[in-house]
Amino acid sequence: MGLDLAQLLAVPVFRAFDADSAGRILAGSDEGGSMQLAEISPDGSAQALTALPGPCSGRYLPAERMVVVSHDDGGNERGQLSLLRLPVPGSRPAGLADLEPLVHDPRYVHRLADVSAGRICYLTNRRDGIRFDAVLRDLATGTEEVAFASEGSISEAVASPDGRWLAVSVPSVVANSDQILLASLAHPPGPGRLRVLTGAGEHASQQRLQWLPGSDGLIVTTNRNREFTGIARYDLAAESWAWLITDDARDLAGWVSPDGSLILVERNDDGASVLTVHDAVTGAAVRDIPLPAAGCVTDIPLPDPRWSPDGRAVAMSIAAAQMPGDVLLADPATARVRVLTSSARYLRGSAPALPEAHQIPTPDGELVPCLVYRSEDAADPALAESAVLVIHGGPEGQAKRNFNPVVQALAAAGHTVLVPNVRGSVGYGKRWYSADDVSLRLESVADLAAIHAYLPKLGVDQARAALYGGSYGGYMVLAGLAFQPELWAAGVDIVGISSLVTFLENTSAYRRAQREREYGSLEHDRDFLIAASPLTRIDSIRAPLFMIHGANDPRVPLGEAEQVHAALTARGQECELLVYADEGHGLAKRANKLDAYPQLFAFLARHLAS
Repeated sequence: MGLDLAQLLAVPVFRAFDADSAGRILAGSDEGGSMQLAEISPDGSAQALTALPGPCSGRYLPAERMVVVSHDDGGNERGQLSLLRLPVPGSRPAGLADLEPLVHDPRYVHRLADVSAGRICYLTNRRDGIRFDAVLRDLATGTEEVAFASEGSISEAVASPDGRWLAVSVPSVVANSDQILLASLAHPPGPGRLRVLTGAGEHASQQRLQWLPGSDGLIVTTNRNREFTGIARYDLAAESWAWLITDDARDLAGWVSPDGSLILVERNDDGASVLTVHDAVTGAAVRDIPLPAAGCVTDIPLPDPRWSPDGRAVAMSIAAAQMPGDVLLADPATARVRVLTSSARYLRGSAPALPEAHQIPTPDGELVPCLVYRSEDAADPALAESAVLVIHGGPEGQAKRNFNPVVQALAAAGHTVLVPNVRGSVGYGKRWYSADDVSLRLESVADLAAIHAYLPKLGVDQARAALYGGSYGGYMVLAGLAFQPELWAAGVDIVGISSLVTFLENTSAYRRAQREREYGSLEHDRDFLIAASPLTRIDSIRAPLFMIHGANDPRVPLGEAEQVHAALTARGQECELLVYADEGHGLAKRANKLDAYPQLFAFLARHLAS
């Protein structure tokens, strides 16, 4: 029996958010229709913890039977923080009324950044709605302290174990780059309150800031002065950096154990995770951690792996074509990995399409990495030789070897599905993800034409190829239809950007400066932004278009879809727009997916059938 759309959309996925010292895992499950919290006990049994109106996430409080719950309203991304005491009283999961408000103000964003015994750190823009502060909150007294005030956004903030420093990363002036600073938490603040660890103009990604247990240094995933990310250590006393673990051909990411003796390292192998435990002092490899499937343990929206407080286990999530989304528990001492959930059983024995790796040549000599999915048991012979290009968002994202129900359903229906990593994608080095910045924007659009030229090698009819994408991927869909109208038979745009100018003018104010680093600024690059916008060439679009948007989208406002819909329908061109009042930047609720995606699939079948 083959896979069908409704079945695939109903497959639940499980996430690992945290681990405690008793061997319990704070997990997420969307079995009920949106991502809710659950707790998995050491014996493998699970208890549902929340039943909120929308998706949520959480972290354990150290040495407490409490969870800090992050949630928003209808996908508006203005996160609020609440406390959930465990065990949950009664026989039912907690609703909103059962949570204890911790940090609530629906006008502003509150993002949980760090938890420690008796204290949390969160990021908020409540100062003026734009600039973010890192706030420390004492959970016993409720007193708060602004530990760091930024002039824009804050990516990460984590307090040192001795309480003397707050390490923060903020977006630098270069696209997809960060600056690391240390803010002193001494009272009263002294003249050396802020220590600059990296320059504001460095072209370097700086992520996963982690303190060593003695508060004498930081472990950071970074590509400072390198093409690919590696694991580096900053020594506070010497005020110096040193590389611990590097790879000259692949990006690495690392998570240090609570006692500072080991680092779990992920190597990004063309979108698949390869895990190894390393010695945190020498950087030497200790042992490999085998995964149950060729998939990824870091990806949007997968949480990062978490060490248990005693360092005896690592909880992580995995997503792979044959494992839609599961929780794993790894023993770093023995390399044993336990699979605590079973998402694959919901596939009912059907075989998913596995990714084939291709390198697609471009006219200027580049190679575009691309994953291709084809089903051996296609449902509709009329869709044979058709293709759908599924383009990821970001643009600083990567199409990984994960489970995507839409990709699987498209392949099961009979389409050849191509999931490319065009210029601007991460995972292939600094040069590749910078190859679409500002005035190079249309270079990534040109990659779509190169992929179209490659289709005959896959047995695809070039006249029956469609574009599909969300967010920045939606921009790519609209740009492909506008700049290459002769190539594409149809397009599907989900929460996409139609005008780089109106997008930057209307996106949430706190996001604008960071997005201008990637796309160009309204002040200095307006002419190019206009020229690179699909809306500018709306009269060139002749392929039928299907659009989906959330009414509460704070990133790409609904107006981006409405202006395209109005322009195309005014001239009688087929353009359908579905708007969901309880969604934000994409569809998070299964009920809405089950409403929207069958219509989308019918649209593609109608325009791509032989």
